[in-house]
Amino acid sequence: MKIALIGYGKMGQLIEKLCIERGDTVLLKLDEHNNAGQKGITREAFMGVDVAIDFSSPHSVVDNVSKLAHIGVNTVIGTTGWLNNFDTVKALAEDLDVGIVWSPNFSIGVNVFMRAVALTAQLLRNQPDYEAWAYEIHHSAKLDAPSGTLLKLVEEMKGAGYLGKIDTSSSRAGKHPGTHEIGFDSAADTITLKHVARSREGFAHGALLAAHWIAGKKGFYDFSEVIFDR
Repeated sequence: MKIALIGYGKMGQLIEKLCIERGDTVLLKLDEHNNAGQKGITREAFMGVDVAIDFSSPHSVVDNVSKLAHIGVNTVIGTTGWLNNFDTVKALAEDLDVGIVWSPNFSIGVNVFMRAVALTAQLLRNQPDYEAWAYEIHHSAKLDAPSGTLLKLVEEMKGAGYLGKIDTSSSRAGKHPGTHEIGFDSAADTITLKHVARSREGFAHGALLAAHWIAGKKGFYDFSEVIFDR
């Protein structure tokens, strides 16, 4: 695989390290210095690139993906905080005939966790005695709060038919890689589901898995389709 990295912070650097270990090649690295105003995303610069992986920033990801789509480059979106423009990005894949995989979280464990949360919410959808909470904590440098993963978890709960109250909260402190917790509480008992990330490596492995999967494909996909439907 020939990969371009859009965003070269901690996640971009970790993905590059994993690429070297597994025999993939990073042909291009763009950050806020050489890609201001998307000036680094040109047809010439992306010659030979199979897939771009975007771990940039919420305010730039939509413009990045738009320009990538216009030059025909498939993209994995790992950046969060842009979902107000979800329909716009989805339309890019459909209108410009490119492949895009997105997820608020590329950890395989988190995606399994989401399925478990959705199933629990479905089983409790007709139990009015239970109220729910959704909580997450991440490192202090994370820009969006609540996390995209927590918002997705709440969406999955509602989509499973759970109509009760869901109290949502976030914390930002230290270097914490990420914990998400969903709970259901009644007068009789409490059910708690939790996912704890030990490092960012699981996110990087998942992003590379998605990059290999989307190469040569067209359309807009959620990472869960890569894991569970492939």
